Amino acid sequence: MDSLFFLVSKLAWLLVSPDSLLFILILSTLLFLYLGKIKVAKVLLSIISSILVIIAFFPVGEWLLYPLESRFETNPQLPDKVDGIIVLSGAEAAELSYRWKQVELGGAAERDFAFLSLARQYPNAKLVFSGGTGSLLKQEYKAADVAKDLFVQQQFDINRIVFERESRNTYENVIYSKKLIQPEINKNWILITTSWHMPRSVGIFCKTNWPVIPYPVDHQTKKGNLFRIGFNLSGNLKMLKTGIKEWLGLFAYYLSGKTTAFLPNKC
Repeated sequence: MDSLFFLVSKLAWLLVSPDSLLFILILSTLLFLYLGKIKVAKVLLSIISSILVIIAFFPVGEWLLYPLESRFETNPQLPDKVDGIIVLSGAEAAELSYRWKQVELGGAAERDFAFLSLARQYPNAKLVFSGGTGSLLKQEYKAADVAKDLFVQQQFDINRIVFERESRNTYENVIYSKKLIQPEINKNWILITTSWHMPRSVGIFCKTNWPVIPYPVDHQTKKGNLFRIGFNLSGNLKMLKTGIKEWLGLFAYYLSGKTTAFLPNKC
């Protein structure tokens, strides 16, 4: 059932992603032009133009992401005793790392470096890195393998870390990690992931009876400057894709019973 959920979610996103929808609208406009349906083509072209203008000049993606990024406290007060720290993959460019034979990271590298920082701050804590690959076809490239190389480069003792490398999505991050670790109840576990990804992640941990202390990193929104005008079509479109995808993920995970609430809070 989990494999079906993974497959459906990947295929569905290919269809409903904002850039995919814009592409479909553009092709539809061309089709109606060739068919001589000029009025319909003009309507579609007006819709496309309006959407592009809004995306280009307004940070609509940030408006979607900010409620998620601000859901949990940034730099929270941590307890004196921490029993475990878990970080979810997301920064590691696994295929690029394999092909170029060096560590390649994406935009969420803050996850891994926050993990190293807290691991050094709490030398007695259990450590978990969770992440295989979210690729539909290239399952052989694993984020955990890249992270292991990164931590070695940073001169960190990787014998302290349990690497979970089979998960394909956030739900499997939690399920597979829990099977490996079998965490005790009423222990202090810190969860590190991207800030807008934290609500869905916390909801899954709570659903599986694994309470965590959220430690959000990798913020994308400009707090205090959300209502602004400026031309940035590519950047705003990318942010919009992220926002829509995460809200759809929240809905799908809640609908399928994988989280405690549509917009989860602390356990």
